[in-house]
Amino acid sequence: MSLNPKLQDWHNRRVWLVGAGHGIGAALARELHRLGAWVALSGRHEAALREVASGHERMWLLPLDVTRPEDWQRCRNQLLQQWQGIDLVVMLAGDYTPLRAWQLTPELARRMVDVNLLGVMYGSAALVPQLMAQSGGAIALVASVAGWGGMPNGLVYGATKAAVNHFAQTLYLDLHRHGIGVHVINPGFVATRLTAQNEFAMPALLTPEAAAQQIVRGFARGEFDIHFPKRFSWPLKLAALLPYRLYFWLAHKVTGL
Repeated sequence: MSLNPKLQDWHNRRVWLVGAGHGIGAALARELHRLGAWVALSGRHEAALREVASGHERMWLLPLDVTRPEDWQRCRNQLLQQWQGIDLVVMLAGDYTPLRAWQLTPELARRMVDVNLLGVMYGSAALVPQLMAQSGGAIALVASVAGWGGMPNGLVYGATKAAVNHFAQTLYLDLHRHGIGVHVINPGFVATRLTAQNEFAMPALLTPEAAAQQIVRGFARGEFDIHFPKRFSWPLKLAALLPYRLYFWLAHKVTGL
């Protein structure tokens, strides 16, 4: 069942991708551009954004640090001056360090919380009033299947993604009646710079391009929870309903840790 307006025609859609310099963000930028969208690219590393935008006329660079609320406000204002509105913003910026319980430090915890959770909240604070003023548009937050239950290596990362899922659910409850779409994207394992840090075999590993296509399909169906690949994500959803003894066994089985 569709919970959001279906995004199927991308011709001249105004899309802001935050965290577009690498991985899924870069692949999604190229896919949406191919489908006819105008795409604004944001991230901390301007050189990476320029590489993504190379040869694409309808891409615009807006470097920003998601942990700085003033950057969100500045880039939002620049976008509105250029486009007079925003049809979709996708928050893809994320940080990940594999952590076991005995490796936790305040510095690592703060960094991942700042990027993965507070960055999403700062972006939402900057954008929700604009979407409400437009009486439309959509916001998509990238979480992870790691947020559905505890996993070895995901001590802080998984906790931030669980919080993003919760935050997205509440955004939906608040914004649906105002005609604003809200999506939460929960990928499984995708081959990126971040997952390259994992020292275990990653089941159902996808390319960033395959992940981008799954996201576009989810938008086209108006899905709230866009999770993939289904052969991996559905068992994990069901596993979250298991008694803890069985769930913990399964989590160790998946990672081998």
